[in-house]
Amino acid sequence: MKCNTVRTKLAGYLDDAVTGGARVEERVQIRKHLEGCNVCREELERFRKLAVMLSRVPKNLPPTDLAVRIKVAAAQAQHSEDWPSRMRRMKDHAEILLDNVFRPLTVPATGGFFSAILVFVLVLQMIVPGITVRAVQNDVALNLMRPAELVSLSDYPQAWAPEQNDLVLSLPHGLLLDVTVDAQGHMTDYQILSGPHSLELRRQLDQMLLFSRFSPMLSFGRPTAGGHVVLSFSAVRIRG
Repeated sequence: MKCNTVRTKLAGYLDDAVTGGARVEERVQIRKHLEGCNVCREELERFRKLAVMLSRVPKNLPPTDLAVRIKVAAAQAQHSEDWPSRMRRMKDHAEILLDNVFRPLTVPATGGFFSAILVFVLVLQMIVPGITVRAVQNDVALNLMRPAELVSLSDYPQAWAPEQNDLVLSLPHGLLLDVTVDAQGHMTDYQILSGPHSLELRRQLDQMLLFSRFSPMLSFGRPTAGGHVVLSFSAVRIRG
């Protein structure tokens, strides 16, 4: 081992800092070098004398009120800050808060949000029949589902043209119908919720509803069967 290398390691050798399994061989080499090199031995002796002199230096204890004085000085410096300095300090605090608190949560929160949307769509497809996420032409992405609606009520002439022997019924509570509409906007079935249930009335309702126009229920923009439209009539004309 060369003298320049040994001199850089004398302080650690003197303080027994050159320890450990990988350092044992290095310590042995330094000791062998010192046995045959007077210059390095003199350098080691100077290190020893310096260590003895430093050990004899009296230790100065800090004043007992040092902590209080530091706090007072820090408070005075904080009050004496101008407005730009305060803004910079607030900006630094905000950046530290962003880096240490919010940024680690950004990726998990984003992943959880998109996962929740995906699970919601999959569950909704299993619960409501006919739902699909496939896009269709002229899709209006305003609502996930839109109920069926009445477009125009048929005035079928043979069923509703007035004659002399027609009987007009005024219903105090009205005639309430629940009409089921398919994906093409046609009536597939209806149910009288309230009102008369005569066969003649049902025959005329069949003719009227078959020629009426409905808009089907939309599920993710796709026409879906099973929509319901509630119709209310205050008076009906029954042909005798």
